[in-house]
Amino acid sequence: QVLSFVIPTELQRMTQKVLHRLFHTRSCLFVVLHLALQAAVYGEYTWEVFSYCWELEIPIPLLLLPFLLLPANMGCFVLCSRADPGIITKSNHASLIKIYAYDAVLFRKGIVCPTCNMEKPARSKHCGLCNICVHRFDHHCVWVNNCIGAFNTKYFFLYLFTLTGMAASIALITGAFLLQVVRLSNMMHGSYIDEQGQEQAVDILFLVQHLFLTFPRIVFMLGFVVILTLVLGAYCCFNLYLALTNQTSNEWYKSRRVGCSPHVTAQPQDRRVVYKNIYSNGIWMNLKEIFKPLTVLGKKKR
Repeated sequence: QVLSFVIPTELQRMTQKVLHRLFHTRSCLFVVLHLALQAAVYGEYTWEVFSYCWELEIPIPLLLLPFLLLPANMGCFVLCSRADPGIITKSNHASLIKIYAYDAVLFRKGIVCPTCNMEKPARSKHCGLCNICVHRFDHHCVWVNNCIGAFNTKYFFLYLFTLTGMAASIALITGAFLLQVVRLSNMMHGSYIDEQGQEQAVDILFLVQHLFLTFPRIVFMLGFVVILTLVLGAYCCFNLYLALTNQTSNEWYKSRRVGCSPHVTAQPQDRRVVYKNIYSNGIWMNLKEIFKPLTVLGKKKR
């Protein structure tokens, strides 16, 4: 609001349109960005790291690990982006609405989607980006340009874990290469002359600066994949927790937003009743539901 007084109106409108296009409509921009970053990392790894490691005789199976994970990841990426996440239509609505019971807290019977003009099945949600209602809706992933729902969650899990494995393996190999360079050069036992003309022992800061000046692209790539590994690793742990407890990202967020806990039972009548996750059937059955979504005939009676 403060900046609106100094920014031209036309520029504000253009900015709003761009932001709406990027984050509120379905777009391939992030898919292209994802593929470009992946190509850049693999290009740098193949062009420099792999060749250097080959000369240093680092074990070949370790060097080939990122290449072995790549086709598996790309296959999961295509399946995740192209597969039906669980679109609710008039033809399958009657069967999908019978799969999950309404918990009367996060999902209530009789709520009609104003866009699709159908009663929302339990655990479903209307995606504003795709303009569809999705069965067991988890979230809309801009990186695969598709919703994540009941029928493609398994592909998303495999895509996410293979992507984390790729980043971690490249970070491990690149880090091992740089450590090998330091070890062979005996750099840690050396010294340098500082700006005051004093002789100083090599420390970590000087070592990082030296490696960055010697291998700038490799060090930059290593920093990127290390951060990516930490972020993806944390997100993998979060998704594993959701799978083990049979929750979706949407349900987890909604339960926290209303101050609920998925593991707390109802409180006495003089206190506010909180949400209890009625969809969890034990670790094994919860994991099985991810890879083999429930059907009307196969769903567990509650």
